[in-house]
Amino acid sequence: MMTFNEFGLTDPVIRSINNMGFEEATPIQEQAIPIGLSGQDLIGQAHTGTGKTAAFGIPMVEFFDVERDQIQGVVLTPTRELAIQVAEELNKIGQFKGIRTLPIYGGQDITRQIRALKNRPHIIVGTPGRLMDHMRRKTVRLNQVRMVVLDEADEMLNMGF
Repeated sequence: MMTFNEFGLTDPVIRSINNMGFEEATPIQEQAIPIGLSGQDLIGQAHTGTGKTAAFGIPMVEFFDVERDQIQGVVLTPTRELAIQVAEELNKIGQFKGIRTLPIYGGQDITRQIRALKNRPHIIVGTPGRLMDHMRRKTVRLNQVRMVVLDEADEMLNMGF
């Protein structure tokens, strides 16, 4: 097993990972993090609880420029519960770098989300329907997005997205 120091991560991200209690990378993280850090496309598949969010979240946080107050990453999830969970994890990974993550999903007041979008998150984690709603309203612009993650893509396809 590799330690997170072996990936060549920046100090703020290493500090966040240590703060989260992670010591060694899981197999999916060992395989995905180097590819993600190189900016290449990848498809990853692993069981629940194996660290998939950190596998894509660590490269995402490393890759983004905190000085650019624009949406640089989008994570699509099939459910609001997963959107909230992923956003919380990404906020933890990016806490010492200053990366701002915002969950957007249906069932929550959209005007509240529009106000939160004015804080210029770097990453949006959302459900497809609500993201499309924001795009139609022009409250979310994706022209500066550098990375897109389809989390549980198979589940989204099963749901008809």
